[in-house]
Amino acid sequence: MGQTETCKAYFVGAGVGSLAAAVYLIRDAHIPGKNITIFEEMNITGGSCDGTGSPEKGYMIRGGRMLNDEAYECTWELLKFIPSISNPQKSVRDEIIEFDRNVRTHAKARLIDGDGKIIDVSSMGFSNKDRIDMLKLTVTPEEALGTITIEQFFSPSFFKTNFWYMWATTFAFQPWHSAVELKRYMLRFMHEFPRIQTLEGVTRTPYNQYDSIILPLIKWLKEQGVVFSMNCRVTDLDFKPAAAEKTVECIHYTANGTQQKIQLQANDLVFVTNGSMTEGYTIGSMTTAPRLGSKGASFKLWESIVKKHPDLGNPAPFVDHIEKSLWESFTVTCKDPIFFDLMEKLSGNTAGTGALVTFRDSNWFMSIVLAYQPHFINQPENINVFWGYGLFPDKQGNFVPKKMSECTGEEILTELCSHLRFTDELPFILKTSNCLPCLMPFITSQFMPRAKGDRPLVVPPGSTNLAFLGQFAEIPDDVVFTVEYSVRSAQIAVYSLLNLSKEVVPMHQYQYDTRVLFDSFITSFR
Repeated sequence: MGQTETCKAYFVGAGVGSLAAAVYLIRDAHIPGKNITIFEEMNITGGSCDGTGSPEKGYMIRGGRMLNDEAYECTWELLKFIPSISNPQKSVRDEIIEFDRNVRTHAKARLIDGDGKIIDVSSMGFSNKDRIDMLKLTVTPEEALGTITIEQFFSPSFFKTNFWYMWATTFAFQPWHSAVELKRYMLRFMHEFPRIQTLEGVTRTPYNQYDSIILPLIKWLKEQGVVFSMNCRVTDLDFKPAAAEKTVECIHYTANGTQQKIQLQANDLVFVTNGSMTEGYTIGSMTTAPRLGSKGASFKLWESIVKKHPDLGNPAPFVDHIEKSLWESFTVTCKDPIFFDLMEKLSGNTAGTGALVTFRDSNWFMSIVLAYQPHFINQPENINVFWGYGLFPDKQGNFVPKKMSECTGEEILTELCSHLRFTDELPFILKTSNCLPCLMPFITSQFMPRAKGDRPLVVPPGSTNLAFLGQFAEIPDDVVFTVEYSVRSAQIAVYSLLNLSKEVVPMHQYQYDTRVLFDSFITSFR
C-alpha cells in the first residue's frame, strides 16, 4: 500500500479550516476519507462560521462574515468543487454567485447620526494629513511597524472621518488594534475602498454561512467517510524528543468524560486550530444578560504546545487582553415584519438586501444587518431575522443607562429602536421579537498588536507532521478575521506537509493594479 492509503490525519477543531483541509486531503492527496478524523469539543461543526436556532427559541449568529468575490481566491476554488445541497448539479460557488447577482447590496443608509438621520457619506472626510498617513501606512514594512497600534499611527481626527466609521464597522477594527493588520486590509481590499460606502463588493450567500457553506462541506465529507468525533476535547500533544524536528507522536483527548490517547504512526498527520475567536462566548436572552466567558480548550492546547516548543508562537498577546478584544453581537427573531418595514421606509433599501447600517453616534458603536429572508433553511415565511453588534460593549448606552455587556436582549432592542426613533412602535416590537445577545471575549483577538513569531507559521520549521490552521497561524500578507484566511491556511498546510506538486492559489495584488490605485486616489479626495 502507498503512503496515502496508510496515512491517517487528525484534526483538532471542526472549523472551516479543518473542513477545507480534509477536502484537500481527499481531493488532492488522495487520502481515503475513512482515514480522516475530526475532533470537535462542541456538538456542532463549523467553528466560528455558525448559524443555528428555531423560530420558537430564537435564531443565533455569533458573528457576521463578509465574503468578497475578488479577494477570496482559495475559498471560491474550494467551493467550485463542493456540490450545492439544494441542487447537486450546481456548485456552492455557482449557487452563491447566482444569488448575489439577483440580490444586490447597495447601502443607502450606511451611517445614521444621533438624530436618526441618514448621513451623506459621499465624502471620506480626510484631511491632507490623513491621506499622507494612509499612504505612509501602505508603504511602511511590517518589520518597521512592529507592535504599533492604529491610534499610535494616525492623528485623533482620523477616527472621526466617514471612512473610519465605515471601514471600522465593516471589518471590526478598533483604534487599539494592530497597524500591521490595518495595513494588510488596506492592501488586500484596496479595490473596495471606492465603494466602501455602498458595500457593493460584499458577496452574500443564499442563507447564513453555516447553512450555505458549512452544511455542504459536511455533507460531502461524510459521504467520503470522514469521521467526526463530536464532544471530544483534545487536551495535549506529545512530541518525539528531537531538537531539530517537531514530530507529534501522541494525541491526548477527553471523550465521554474519560481520558484517551492515540499513538501516531510514521505517516500520520496532525492539524491544529490553535485558538478560536469565538472561544468563551456566552448567550443571554430577552430577560438575562450574557456573562463574561474565558479562554477554553483551543487556546489552552496552544499554550501547552508552546511549553514544549517555545518557537510555536506566543498566545499571550491574543488571550491576555479581553478588555480590548471583546465585543457583543445580537440576533433578533421577529414574528412580525414591522421592524423590517420601518427600516425599509427609513433607509430606502429594500429590507433584506444585507446592507450594513451603523449608528455613528452610538456609545456602543452599534450596527445592524438585515439579510435576505429566509436567512435560515428552517425559517418559516412569517419569521424575519436580523443581526447586529456593538464594538464598545463596556460603554453606557445613549438611551439605556447600562453597559451593553450588562443588558438583556430587551434592553438592547430598546436602545436600537431608540436610535432609529421607532419609539411608538417599540412596545409592539418588543412583544413580537426575541433578541439574543452574545458576548465574545476574544472575537477580535487576532487583530491585537503582535510581534513577529507570535503567530506560528502554518507549517512550522522542523515540523514533519504538524500544521496549524485558522486565524492564529501566520500567512504572510493575508488578512485574519476572514473565511479566506482559514481556507488558505488549509491549502498551505496540506500542500506543504505532503509535498504536493500543486500551487496554493495566489493572492491578487491590487496595490499593483494601476486602475485600482487611480480609483483609490480619487476616492481619498472625495
